[in-house]
Amino acid sequence: MAAHFDRRLRKAAVTTTVAAVAVAALSASQAPDVTADANGRQTTADNVPTADTPPEQSATGNSPYYTDLPPLKSPSPAPTIGTPASRGPSEAGIPATVLDAYKKAESALRRSKPGCNLPWQLLAAIGKVESGQARGGRVTADGTTTSPIIGPQLDGNGFALIKDTDNGVYDGNSSYDNAVGPMQFIPSTWAWAGRDGNTDGKEDPNNIYDAALAAGHYLCRFDWDLSTQADLNRAILSYNNSQDYLHTVLSWLEHYRKGTHEIPDGTGTLPVDRSDDDTDVRGPRPQPGGTGSTPGPQAPGTPAPSPRPEKPENPGKPEKPTPPDESKPPATESPAPGTSDPSGPQTPPETETPTDTVHHLENAGATGLTAIAGDTFAKKISVRAETKAGKAVGKVRIRFTVLGDTDAAFTGGDKYAAVTTDASGVAVAPALVAGERTGAFTVRATVIGRTVAGLDYKATVTERVADALARTDGTALTCTPGGEFAGRVEVKATHKGAAAEKVAVTATLVKSALDPTENDKGPFFKSADGTAVRTLTGLKTDAKGLLKLPKLYADNTTGTFVLRLTTAGGAALNVQLKVAEAEPEPTPSPSGDASPDASPSPSAEPSTEPDA
Repeated sequence: MAAHFDRRLRKAAVTTTVAAVAVAALSASQAPDVTADANGRQTTADNVPTADTPPEQSATGNSPYYTDLPPLKSPSPAPTIGTPASRGPSEAGIPATVLDAYKKAESALRRSKPGCNLPWQLLAAIGKVESGQARGGRVTADGTTTSPIIGPQLDGNGFALIKDTDNGVYDGNSSYDNAVGPMQFIPSTWAWAGRDGNTDGKEDPNNIYDAALAAGHYLCRFDWDLSTQADLNRAILSYNNSQDYLHTVLSWLEHYRKGTHEIPDGTGTLPVDRSDDDTDVRGPRPQPGGTGSTPGPQAPGTPAPSPRPEKPENPGKPEKPTPPDESKPPATESPAPGTSDPSGPQTPPETETPTDTVHHLENAGATGLTAIAGDTFAKKISVRAETKAGKAVGKVRIRFTVLGDTDAAFTGGDKYAAVTTDASGVAVAPALVAGERTGAFTVRATVIGRTVAGLDYKATVTERVADALARTDGTALTCTPGGEFAGRVEVKATHKGAAAEKVAVTATLVKSALDPTENDKGPFFKSADGTAVRTLTGLKTDAKGLLKLPKLYADNTTGTFVLRLTTAGGAALNVQLKVAEAEPEPTPSPSGDASPDASPSPSAEPSTEPDA
C-alpha cells in the first residue's frame, strides 16, 4: 500500500504542475481553424466532435483510457486540470508483433489513402492510451490477444449510455456495449469499421493487425490530412471526444516520433492510471484484459495495485494510511454487475431511445444507380428511418454496406459507412465510386443497434466508353509481301471531347470496310509464339486516351487491306493498309554523246623530221 500511496502523491504533484500550464498549453495546441466564441467555448470546423456529439459516434464510445504520460518528458500540450496524470512504469519500447501491426497498417493506408499521411506512431500512441499496447504485447503469433480486452459496460453509470448493439457477439454483454480489443472499438463502430489486417478471412477486434488497420481507416475516413495539426486533432477527437484524451495521445505521438525500440512480446508494462480512477461506480474498476469487472493480468514483476487510500484532510501533509480495524466485520463485496446495490449509485432507469422506435426503413429517393467504371455515381443513396406509424426518426445510426463481387466503394475506399439520420429521419450515404469491375452489386442499409429489415439498393457499373477514335499520325501504312510495316498504328480515344482512359479496344483485320468478318490473308499481328493473329482484344487506352498497337506484318498477298478498331460506346475507325511489290529501280542511261560503234581516233604520232 505504501508504494501505491507514494505513487498517488507523485501523481498529485504532477497534476499540480500540469494545472499551472494547462491554460497556456491549451491555447498553444489550438489549430488555426479552432477558435473560441464570445463565451470562451471552442468552436470547430465540420466533422469535429462537439460536446453534443453522441458517444456512440466515436470509435470507443468515449470509454476510459490510460493517462500515464511518456517517461522523462512533460507532455506538450499537457492534460487539463482534473484528469489524473502520472509518470508510472510506462516504457518507450513497443512489443514486436504490435509494432509490426502498426507499421503494416501505415503501409496499407499509404497505398489506399496516400493523402491521409497516417504515421504508425499515431496508432502506437492510441494503442498505448487505449490498452497499454495490447497489455504489453500479450498476443499470439497471429496478433490475437491471449484473452479478450474488454472495457467497462457503457450503462450510463459513470460512463456513456450505449445499449447493446451486437447481442454480445464481441463484448459478451447483451444488455450494454463495451469497448473491445487493443484499440477499444465499441461493437457498433467495429461493425462498419472492422478490417482484416492479417488476411485470415476474419475481422476480429481482439486481433492487433485487424484493429490497427481498422483504426487507420477510421482516422482517415473524412479525407483528413494527418500531417496538418488541425486534421490530426480532428481525427483524434473523433476517436475519443475528450480534450484530455487528445493531449495525452499527442504526448505519446511526440514521444514515439523521437524514437522507440522493439521489445519481445509479452514483456511490456501495463500502464497504471486511467481516466476513470476517480469515477464512483459500483464494484471494482474494470480494466482492459478483464470482462468489465475483473482486473486484467499484471506484467511480470509488476506488483498488484493496492486498495486506494483515503484522501488526507491536509493535502500539504500526507497522512499514513490507517490500518484496518480487525474488530469490525469485513466489508461486503460490491454486488455483481446487474444486481442492485441500495447503498450505491443505481443504474439509470431505462429510457426509450430513438433507435428503439424505428420500425422500418424507406427509400428516400435513390433509384437507377448506374455509373461508368472509375466514375462517381451521380446519385447518393439515401434512406429514411420511420416508426410503425410512418413518422420520421432522427438521431438513428444507419450502416451502409457494399455487397457483392465488386470493387466499388464509398469515397475513400471504404466498403462500410455509418451515418446518423437528420431531423427528417434521412441518412445520406457518402458518394459511391465505381471500380473497374463491371456488373451489378448491392448496397444494404441497416439500423445500428436494432434488428430491422435492411433495405437493398441495386447498383450497376458499366464499362468505360469512347465515342470517337482517330489516328495520331496520318502517314501511309505500306509494306512489301512477307515484310514488316515500318510504322505502328497509334490512335486516340475520346468521350464527349475529353480523353477516354482505360477504354477497351478491339483491333481486327477485316475483309473490307463493308464486311467486318476477320480476314484470312493479308496483314497480321504476331502472338507470343510467333503465329499470325488477326484479332486483338483486351487492349486499353492509357491515361491520355492513347493506344499504340503492336507491329503489323504481311504475308505474300498483295493488295489494299482494312484494320478496324472498335470500342464500347460505339467508336470505330478503319485504317487502310497497303501491301505491294517494291517498285523496280530505273536503269541508268549511258554518259556522253559518242556512238558505241565509233572507233577511237588515232593518236597523233610524234614528228621524226629533223628541225630545220
